[in-house]
Amino acid sequence: MVRLQPRPFLLAVLGAALYGISVVASSIALGKVVDHVVTPRFDDGSVATGTVALAAVALVTIGVVKASATILRRWMAIVAKVRFDASLREQVVRRFQALPFEDHRRHQTGELLAHASADPEAAAEMPSQLSHAFGVVVLFVVAGVWSFVTDPLLAAIGLLILPAFATVNALYQRQVELPATLAQTRLGEVSAVAHESFDGALVVKALGRDAAERARFKEMAERLRDAKVEVHARNATYDVLVETIPALAIVGLVVAGAWRVDSGAITPGTLVGFINLFALLTFPLRTFGYALGEIPRSVAGYERVRGILDQAPPRASNGTARLPAGPLDLDVSGLGFAYAGGPPVLAGVDFHVPAGATMAVVGSTGSGKTTLVLLLARLLRAGPGTIRLGGVNTADLAPGALAAACATVFQEPFLFAAALEENILLGHRAHAAEIADALRLAGIDEFVASLPAGPATVVGERGVSLSGGQRQRIALARALIRRPRLLLLDDATSAVDPTTEARILRGLAAERPDTTRVVVATRPATLALADTVLYLENGRVAGMGGHEELLARAPGYERLVRAYEFDRAGS
Repeated sequence: MVRLQPRPFLLAVLGAALYGISVVASSIALGKVVDHVVTPRFDDGSVATGTVALAAVALVTIGVVKASATILRRWMAIVAKVRFDASLREQVVRRFQALPFEDHRRHQTGELLAHASADPEAAAEMPSQLSHAFGVVVLFVVAGVWSFVTDPLLAAIGLLILPAFATVNALYQRQVELPATLAQTRLGEVSAVAHESFDGALVVKALGRDAAERARFKEMAERLRDAKVEVHARNATYDVLVETIPALAIVGLVVAGAWRVDSGAITPGTLVGFINLFALLTFPLRTFGYALGEIPRSVAGYERVRGILDQAPPRASNGTARLPAGPLDLDVSGLGFAYAGGPPVLAGVDFHVPAGATMAVVGSTGSGKTTLVLLLARLLRAGPGTIRLGGVNTADLAPGALAAACATVFQEPFLFAAALEENILLGHRAHAAEIADALRLAGIDEFVASLPAGPATVVGERGVSLSGGQRQRIALARALIRRPRLLLLDDATSAVDPTTEARILRGLAAERPDTTRVVVATRPATLALADTVLYLENGRVAGMGGHEELLARAPGYERLVRAYEFDRAGS
C-alpha cells in the first residue's frame, strides 16, 4: 500500500523522525537550562545575560523545529490517508468493472458498495498511521541512547514502559481482532439491507411492509452496534492502560531520580530532562497505541478489499479481428452455457439471422432467452459453441469492436438521475437532429416534446418520474442513437401497448434496414412481424421458422402463444 503513494508517506516519515529527535533535544535543552540558568539564579542570585539569551534561542529553535515537524507529519499523514483511500477505491471499482457480469449477480449491491467505500477507508487508516509509529520508534531509539549514556539506572526504569506496552498491546490485538472483523462484516450487511429497502421502496410501500423493513434494518443495525460497542469497550480499556504505563514510569523516575541527585550521581537538570522526556512520551505512546489499535479494523478492511482485488478478472481479449463494413449477419453454432454450480441453461443452440433481418426469440420462463441475449452481447462468456457476427467469431474481436457495433436494451432499463438527453447520450456525441430521430423511432418524441424542459428534463433516480413504457422507450432511444448494426431487445417493449410496439418495430425495419435485430417477445403481433422465430424449450431449440409455420408444427409454441392471447382476452 505504501507503494501506492510513496511521496506523502516518506514526507510524513521525515516529519515524524524530526519530531522524535526534537522531543529528545527539547528535554536535553530543558535540563541544561535548569543546570545553567535556574540553579545558578537560586545559588548566586544572578545569571549571565549571554547564557539566558543562548538558552532562549536554543529552546525557541527546538520548538520551531518540533512545531514544523509536527505540521509536516500530520499534514502528509492526512494526504497519505486520503490518497491511499482514493487509490484503493479506484482499484476496487476498476476490478468490479473488470469482473464478469455473473460475478456481480452473486453479490448484493449494498455489499459491493461497502467494498468500494467503507473497506478502503478502514484499510487506509493503518498506512497513514505508520509514519506516527515510525516517529515514535525514532524517539525511543534516540531517547534510549541519550538516557543510557546519561544515567543507565534511570534509563532502565524509564524504558520498562516498552515491555509493559508490548505486553498490553499483544493482549489487546488478540482480544479485539475478532470483534473488529465482525464489525466490518456487519457494516456490509447493514449497507446491503439499506440499499435493498431504498431500491425496493415502491414494493415496500405498496405491500405495507414498512414495519417489517424497519424491523429488519433495526436487527442488522443492532448487530452492527453490538459489534462496534464490543470493539470500543476494549479500546477504552487499552487507552487507559496506554496512559497509565508512562505515568507509573514517571513516578518511578521521580523517586529514583531524587535519590540519584541526592547522592550526586546526576544534576537536578538531568533529572528534569528525564522527567520531561518521559512525560512527553505519553502523547507519542498514545499515538503509537492508536496506530496499533487501528490494526485489527484496518486489517479487516484490507482483507475484504484484498478479497476483491485477488479475484482474477477474465483474461483480457487479445483479439485483433475487426468487423466488416456494412450490414452484419449473425450465426450461432453449438452454443451452450451454465451458471456456476448450476445446470445447463442453454445447450446446442444453432441459428442464423441474415443481415438486416429480425429474429424473435420465444420461450417459457427459464428457457434461456435472457441468457442468450447476454451471450450475444458478450456480457456473459460463452461456454461451448461459437457466435459469429459478419462471419467473424466475436471471441476474436478486438476490444471495443463488438460494443461499437452492438446495442442491447433490457426489459428493466436503468436510467440515471439526470436529464433525459444525458441518459440517451451517456457520453455519445450526437447532434440535436440525431437525438430527435432516435426519440421518434423509439416512439417517445411526442412525450419528450410535451415536457416543460424537453430533453433537458431531469427524470429522477432510476427514472422514477416516468412510467415503465416511457423508461423502456428512452432506453431504446439510447441504443438507437448509436446506430448499432446488431440490436438486441430483451423484452424491451413489454411495458408498451401492442400498437405502439408494432409501430416501433415497423419503423426500425423500414428506417434501419441495415440493422440486424434479435427481439425477445411473446405478443403474437410482434412475432408476426419477425422474419424468423426461434422457439426455445429448456435451453434447446425446439423450433425455428415463421410465426404461422411454428403455430402449425410446434405444439409447445402454439400453446405458449395461445396462452398469451387468452390472457390478453381475459384482461
